[in-house]
Amino acid sequence: MNAFGDRIRRLRKAKGYSLRKLAPMVGVGFSYLSKVENGRLDFRGPPSESLIHRLAESLETDEDELLLLAGRIPDSIALRILEQPEAFRVLAQCGHTRLQQLAASVDPASKSKRPRKD
Repeated sequence: MNAFGDRIRRLRKAKGYSLRKLAPMVGVGFSYLSKVENGRLDFRGPPSESLIHRLAESLETDEDELLLLAGRIPDSIALRILEQPEAFRVLAQCGHTRLQQLAASVDPASKSKRPRKD
């Protein structure tokens, strides 16, 4: 499963962009962008944060979401973790259902998501 690449593909198609149109907008070749979408980069790991930033900007989407999908921790979240490490230790020990309950208490829209069993 390649959640990051799938998300990029859906956003690109929603904008009506082909790979050949989006690639120069973000400063890469269309074949490289295809590899990003298909999770077939020639090296291990996600694309650079710089590319993720350009993709978020060109596709008019949330950069933090893309960073997280790519397995990177956004600076804003990393700073909060460093400020409150004990709070994040507690969160790390929560099961999926409890995390969904916490998210729903902050964001009522997340209540509609069906919780998984822990």
